[in-house]
Amino acid sequence: MANRAAGARRAEILRAAAELFAARGYHGASIEELGRAVGTSGPALYRHFPGKEALLGAMLLEISERLAAQGAELAAAAAGPGAALDALLRGHIDFALNEPALITVHDRELGNVPEPDRRRIRSLQRGYTERWVAVLAELRPGVPAETLRAGVHAVFGLLNSTPHSAGRLAPERMSALLFRMGRAALLSSAEDAPAG
Repeated sequence: MANRAAGARRAEILRAAAELFAARGYHGASIEELGRAVGTSGPALYRHFPGKEALLGAMLLEISERLAAQGAELAAAAAGPGAALDALLRGHIDFALNEPALITVHDRELGNVPEPDRRRIRSLQRGYTERWVAVLAELRPGVPAETLRAGVHAVFGLLNSTPHSAGRLAPERMSALLFRMGRAALLSSAEDAPAG
C-alpha cells in the first residue's frame, strides 16, 4: 500500500513538473515552485528525486519507456502491418493530444538531462522509431530503410506539433485529422521513394 501511494505521489510530481517546465522552462522553474504545485515544500520533493535534474531525467525516461512499451504491444496485437500502422498512429496521437507538456519539455530540455539518462532515452526512442520502420517495411518492401525512417521522423514532427495546434479543433476532430495526415504521409513517402 505504501509503495502504491509513493508511486502515485511520484506520478503526481512528474505531471506537475511537466506542466511547470513546459510553461516556465526547466531553468525558470524552482524546486520550491514545484513543491507548491503539488501541495508541499520544495525540499520534501527530495524524498522522491535527488534533485531537479534527476526529476527531469525521470520524466523523459518514463515517457520514452511508456511509448516504447506501448508501441511493442500495439504492433504485436495487430492483425497485420496495416492494422499495426493504424494502431501505432492512434497510440501516438492519443499521447500527443493528451500530453503536450511532455512534448514541449522533451523538445526544449533534453539537453539538461544527465548523460546516462539521455543515452537511455535516445536508445528507447530509436527502438520506438524502428518499430514503426519495421511495420512500414512490411507494407512497402523494397523501400530503403533510411527513406522509411526519414518519413517516420517527419510524421513524428507532425504529430508532435500538438502543443501549437491542439485546441483549435475539438479533440476528436484533431485526432481524425492527424490520423489521416500521418497515414497519408507515411504511405505516400514510401510509395514515391525510389528503391535501392
